[in-house]
Amino acid sequence: MKRLNLLVARFVLLPVLLLGLSLPAAASAPARLGAVPQMGFNNWNSTHCRDEFNEQMIRGIADKMVSLGLRDAGYRYVNIDDCWANWQRDKNGKLQANPRRFPSGIKALADYIHSRGLKFGVYSSAGTSTCEPLQENRGFPGGLGHEQEDAASFAAWGVDYLKYDNCNNQKIAALQRYTAMAKALRATGRPIFFSVCEWGENKPWLWAGKPPVDAQSWRTTGDISDNYASMLKVFKQNVLLDRYASPGHWNDPDMLEVGNGGMTDVEYRSHFSLWSIMAAPLLIGTDLRTIKPEALKILLNKEVIAVDQDPLGVQGHQVRDANGIHVIVKPLKDGSRAVLVFNEADGAQDVEVAPAEIGLKPGRYRLRDLWLHSDRNGDGSISVKLQPHASVMYRIRAV
Repeated sequence: MKRLNLLVARFVLLPVLLLGLSLPAAASAPARLGAVPQMGFNNWNSTHCRDEFNEQMIRGIADKMVSLGLRDAGYRYVNIDDCWANWQRDKNGKLQANPRRFPSGIKALADYIHSRGLKFGVYSSAGTSTCEPLQENRGFPGGLGHEQEDAASFAAWGVDYLKYDNCNNQKIAALQRYTAMAKALRATGRPIFFSVCEWGENKPWLWAGKPPVDAQSWRTTGDISDNYASMLKVFKQNVLLDRYASPGHWNDPDMLEVGNGGMTDVEYRSHFSLWSIMAAPLLIGTDLRTIKPEALKILLNKEVIAVDQDPLGVQGHQVRDANGIHVIVKPLKDGSRAVLVFNEADGAQDVEVAPAEIGLKPGRYRLRDLWLHSDRNGDGSISVKLQPHASVMYRIRAV
């Protein structure tokens, strides 16, 4: 009997010991790159190529990301866009920083941003030159044909993110061009977020998130502008592509315009809510050194951010698009769902949304208004009067 008990103990303890031995390896596994949509800052919408775009500005932006609470709210990437590079490569064919804009060099800038607890991103184009400006009939050096040396430079500098544009592509197939850079980035051994900026020209949602490219995000639209008509157009293109988004692979309807002055606060709240329920990247496009309090309040709405960053990784699905009213539903990991009701029309509208339309079974539900930060209980139905271009956003859970 004693021998039998020892044998039983050995067979019982062996799986437990093996499980225990496997835990450190599982715990140390790196987080999936792009597991949730990227959040951060990009200078393009506020500065373009103007002289104010330089290393002093970007260092100041990094400081503001911290002091304004944006880093702690989830905004982590500080990305520089076109015009950071010198006009020519060096004698060895390597990219150089523009000595006037970035006299300390890109590695020094990346080191500073990392010291602030943030990540750093750069820009290039899958062409012979970048998109602008043109000087003497040429732009800044592009990555086409230089993928390996450029990727090696990015890794050596400590780059965490690459936005890879589509200009001057010599009519070479997009899949070929973006595959070349994707492979070069992976070969460096450094995890670099790969943002394909192909404008939706060749339907990147069909190929960019799969091998051999396997990018973390891809642009689904042309460039956004700081006006309501542009924001609405981009939203309508992107909202239809929900089935192509998943953790590590995100539809990108371009950067945020919140705070740039071309829309009302009501429109900016709708803009931010729409991007969040679509699980879109949240990349701030306004100058944080001069941001107004109301715009900052929008960008810091942690309840709306949580919808965008939900780890289930589902892009919201549009269940109604009629008479200027859009209803979008996004299931969340905790079993609740986010619901956005948006009035695109130029006049106020009374809106009724039945529980069945948003997938609710008969029962009692708590509706959390993510902008008013208030709760109410009911059967899950929504009845609201929406002003022009306004929206409401709820998190709904059973009670």
